[in-house]
Amino acid sequence: MDVSEIAFAGIARQAELLAAGELSSRELVELYLRRIERAQPRLNAFRVVFAERALMEADQADARRAAGGRRKDDGADTAAQRPLLGVPFAVKDDIDVAGEVTTFGTNAHGDAARADAEVVRRLRAAGAVIVGKTNVPELCIWPFTESATFGATRNPWDLQRTPGGSSGGSAAAVAAGLVGAALGSDGAGSIRIPAAWCGLFGLKPQRGRVPLAPRPRAWHGLSVNGVLTRRVADTALFADVASGPSDVDLDSAPPPSVSFMQAAATPPGRLRIAFSTRLPPGVISKLDGDAARALAQTVELLRSLGHEVTECDPDYGAGVIAGLIPRYVRGVRDDAHAMPHPERLERRTRGMARLGDLVAPALLARVLAGEAELAQRLNRVFDDHDVLITPATATPPPRIGLLHGRGALWTLNAVAGMVPYNGVWNVTGQPAASVPAGFGADGLPRAVQLVGRPNDETTLLSLAAQIEAERPWAQLHPPEIV
Repeated sequence: MDVSEIAFAGIARQAELLAAGELSSRELVELYLRRIERAQPRLNAFRVVFAERALMEADQADARRAAGGRRKDDGADTAAQRPLLGVPFAVKDDIDVAGEVTTFGTNAHGDAARADAEVVRRLRAAGAVIVGKTNVPELCIWPFTESATFGATRNPWDLQRTPGGSSGGSAAAVAAGLVGAALGSDGAGSIRIPAAWCGLFGLKPQRGRVPLAPRPRAWHGLSVNGVLTRRVADTALFADVASGPSDVDLDSAPPPSVSFMQAAATPPGRLRIAFSTRLPPGVISKLDGDAARALAQTVELLRSLGHEVTECDPDYGAGVIAGLIPRYVRGVRDDAHAMPHPERLERRTRGMARLGDLVAPALLARVLAGEAELAQRLNRVFDDHDVLITPATATPPPRIGLLHGRGALWTLNAVAGMVPYNGVWNVTGQPAASVPAGFGADGLPRAVQLVGRPNDETTLLSLAAQIEAERPWAQLHPPEIV
């Protein structure tokens, strides 16, 4: 494999190469550090890079492997206990890395984190090497990654456009071949949106699947942690490593019946699949023609694979947006008030926090109490179907700076029309994934969203892997910018 193939290989393949001795962790980390150094001035994917620390961790991984995977202090078996030994990972900058500031995309932050977040701890326990932290919009509010403090992160497919958000830095880094996988979080589409706009696979796991600790819950149950990857198998490997309850998280998910890697490697059988382009009531949006074609072509592909695919709209009801927005803006308000220096927040962020101030505790309690009824209504589509498929986004990624200077309400209304299909599934907490679905006439990626039953990531991984096998996307790279 040449260096470009290695850079874009994905973490599952990289783990195989490392285990076989065909590649050392130092070689892989050095490759990525060189690519980051060349691409960072143009992409701005990373907020900080841990070059020296990553090389030290790579050397330790190589030494551990040379010693047969065992150390006197732990006796751990490499293959069984450290499936990511020596594999580089990036971390979204809303997730703690010990000794480093978690900025949330703002200079209103406080001191460095004293310990790794639980998901980072699990990655390290599996042998991963942390190479840096990726950029986010301030307080991870928006589906574009631009902040007054850290600047704009750009889409590798078109440097004049956003990669999405709020996991935009993670998506840009993976899409450009600067790292094989990067942690993200998804509070209203923040994994799925950048995955869609950067040509990646992005799974929002079931609420409680991947720990949020040290945070017991985020955005009143809307937000979950996950990963952005090139391939379905990469996400499945991460899920096997990172999933499981913690002592801190208020939510947990039942373990899957099979491993996520096994699910991704097993054909799904004949499924009943619903497809829909219906918008939730109250959202003003127009579906991009290329996005509509991407959905139609995916529907035809699924039929050709033997699945039963019929049009069936989920029952959003009149109050679905009322179940999302109060939790969203109150979550932003809580995060803003928790900042040590809230006076440093951007004007638009302070505006969002003021909207959150309007959500009184009693109103929030009523909204949360209504989740079960809303989820029951939405999930009626699964009485007769195994999976729901929708467009991943309504539009291609907007140009950098399109909403610069706009206020909170203006921006909120504008982005709602771009990404109307995502946030409702954060309200219910069930899994959903963005799957690449070709390119538009503008040369930019398009995608579809797969929504699964509660706790059923395994079906989504199996179906997505089947789509990937029929319509491979991982070998398609943006123009080389390094």
